Amino acid sequence: MPRRSGLIGALVALFVLLLGASANATTHTTRSAAAADCRVLAPGASAAAESAVAAACEQVAAGVWYSWGGGHGPQPGASYGQVDPTDPASEHDPERLGFDCSGLVRYAYARAGGSDLLNGPADTQYYTHRASERFTAGQGLAPLLPGDLLAWGTSQHLHHIAIYLGAGKMVEAKQSGTKLMVSDVRLNGDYHGALRVDTGPVTGHVFQTWGTGVWTKAAPSVSAARVYAFPGPTTIRVACQKHAETVTSDGYTNDAWAYLPDYQAWMTNIYIKGGAWLEAVPTCTF
Repeated sequence: MPRRSGLIGALVALFVLLLGASANATTHTTRSAAAADCRVLAPGASAAAESAVAAACEQVAAGVWYSWGGGHGPQPGASYGQVDPTDPASEHDPERLGFDCSGLVRYAYARAGGSDLLNGPADTQYYTHRASERFTAGQGLAPLLPGDLLAWGTSQHLHHIAIYLGAGKMVEAKQSGTKLMVSDVRLNGDYHGALRVDTGPVTGHVFQTWGTGVWTKAAPSVSAARVYAFPGPTTIRVACQKHAETVTSDGYTNDAWAYLPDYQAWMTNIYIKGGAWLEAVPTCTF
């Protein structure tokens, strides 16, 4: 009887060993497949955009976790996350070294551009003054190239951002409890639009705002619809300015308004650092 028990025990141990090897092989195969799928899938992208895709795909191949708040440390790169109070699946994010959606975008374009070009959440990244082109939701995927950034939400709050690969695919840090992944682009729901990042010198008239919670408007008027509120001092690009409704705020009075092309919105010059009428900025003709 002891001899039979020993034989049974050996067979059980061998079965467990084989099962573990099979599971490891399956995991490796799945990870390899994911890595193979994560690549530039269409021609036409710039070298910097292709580098951003490659940097993001390296993290997919490494099996890195989504982690809420991950990737927003002092320097671009994976970091431990936080518990998202709205998502029970995030309970382990403080233990997971990873990225959230904007953390991954930040890291990818820091690798591509050689500096921290897109530090901030999805809102800040989408409205970056480094956009060379922008695309509306209605344009779909036809004009997009690998490396373009896709965003979801509303003009007042964008909650998700991802990197386009081409052929209807994207790489993203999607949600807690999952790893970085390649997904089909979701054009339904609240898809907002896309932009192409320029990693070179910034063009146009660039200024800094001051103040917190300052709203941009759909027209140069305080009663116009709100577009987006700056959470704090922000780098902006001004296309032109014009005299319109007089505004009094924070001890200043001014009737000059600036048009911000990256937001497709207006902002009173009161909250832009510079003169009451911005130097070298042309007058709007519309």
